[in-house]
Formats: sequence, structure tokens, C-alpha cells
Amino acid sequence: MKKITVEDIGRLDQLGPAEEKRFWKVFTRALAADDGAAAKSHLAAGRPITYVDDEYPDELVRKWPDGRREFVDVAADGTVHVVWELAQDQAKGKTPRA
Repeated sequence: MKKITVEDIGRLDQLGPAEEKRFWKVFTRALAADDGAAAKSHLAAGRPITYVDDEYPDELVRKWPDGRREFVDVAADGTVHVVWELAQDQAKGKTPRA
């Protein structure tokens, strides 16, 4: 039996049902154990990070190294579109779509 890792996400369409089930178990455990080190590393290197915030469950948030945050949508071709720029003092939970 082949070992399944989170890197297998790129070949999900090639996994059989049992392998895919194992992948999601591994992936879920990896998410639960995430300490944020990778995100901090990207920000420290000057790159933005994209995530979902519990305060904005229906939005995809992009954060820049300088602290700016914005809601983004990603088109099918991978193009990122800024939907709304959050003010530094933006009240949590307030969205332009609410």
C-alpha cells in the first residue's frame, strides 16, 4: 500500500476511492496540526498569504506582509480579483456582501 501524503493533493483525480479517503484523513490531521509557520515564513519573505478567517466564513482573505487585508475571488483560470480592501480598523464580521 502506497503511503499517502498532503503532497498528493495535486493528483486527487488519479486516486482510487480508498486512497482518496486516506488522503483526506491525512490532510485533515495536517490542518489540525498547523502552527502557522509556513504562513509566517511567506509573510517574512514578502509574499502575501490567502486564507479563510472564522470572522469572514464566506470570504477568501489575502493578507500582505505590511498587514493590509483584502477579500479576493479567484477565477477559474487562476486570476485573483480584489473584491474589497479591509481597513486596518475594519470591524470583524462586517463585509461588503453582508
